[in-house]
Amino acid sequence: MKLIGVLLLVFGIVALALGGITYTKREKVLDIGPITATTERDKTIPLSPIVGLAAVAGGIVLIVVGARTRV
Repeated sequence: MKLIGVLLLVFGIVALALGGITYTKREKVLDIGPITATTERDKTIPLSPIVGLAAVAGGIVLIVVGARTRV
């Protein structure tokens, strides 16, 4: 329970700090016989601050509940 809480807390902090997840996608631009040309484009999946705050709050709750059940 604590591990999931810590993971949620870290995810929430990262989501709030970065504002989204960025990844690189390769796209084929030109394909003429044996000649091909590709390009790399950065794509971003935006994450709402509400998602980050909810993850932080859920992480804190799970950490507190996990600590109370062990004691």
